[in-house]
Amino acid sequence: MPHFHPPESLLVDYAAGTLPEAISLLVATHLTYCPDCRKEVQALEAVGGALLDSLPPVEVKTDFDRLLAQLNVPEPPRPEAPLAGEAWMPRPVRRALAGIPSAPAKPLPWKRVTGALSEIRLAPPSRTPGGRTRLMRIAAGGAMPEHTHGGTEYVLVLKGGFSDQFGHYLPGDLSISTADHTHTPIADTDGDCICLAVVDGTLKLTGVMGWVVNRFVRF
Repeated sequence: MPHFHPPESLLVDYAAGTLPEAISLLVATHLTYCPDCRKEVQALEAVGGALLDSLPPVEVKTDFDRLLAQLNVPEPPRPEAPLAGEAWMPRPVRRALAGIPSAPAKPLPWKRVTGALSEIRLAPPSRTPGGRTRLMRIAAGGAMPEHTHGGTEYVLVLKGGFSDQFGHYLPGDLSISTADHTHTPIADTDGDCICLAVVDGTLKLTGVMGWVVNRFVRF
């Protein structure tokens, strides 16, 4: 059972369908771990449905053939390809990986960022309103560089765990950091920590070395 949850405002917006795509993916993934938040979202959706049912009917006048021509009929869903060795992965993340080259039926295409940190970028920013979306893997016992944030950073643990100055996070837990937070995430020693991260700004490394690196590398 997760101990760190999305704030109420995110659950309300998720139930209403008004979240940006990237944050919606994050909340949907948290719900696969958290029965309490699932119940809350179901209750919110029920309230929204009751409100819609209470509205008076509105007559819509349109040409039926023209309406059909304007509808974007979605393609039938494709079967989800297996991910080698990744049966633990939540379904929302699995679907987000569908467009990543070499992901289905093969090892995930991790790219090293630092000695302890690797990542997979899920989509370009233009395709994921709400922030840059990526999977992050911190090697067991490894640490990310100390950093603060130029916006808001959402990190949801999928596998393993990590600790920072604000808590210990395990699968399903959501860490939310802003420009007011400076931290050094350190993965648990019993295995790699894999997270889903959404960042709507940039990460800013702290200290003298961070000042130098920030001039050349964007995280």
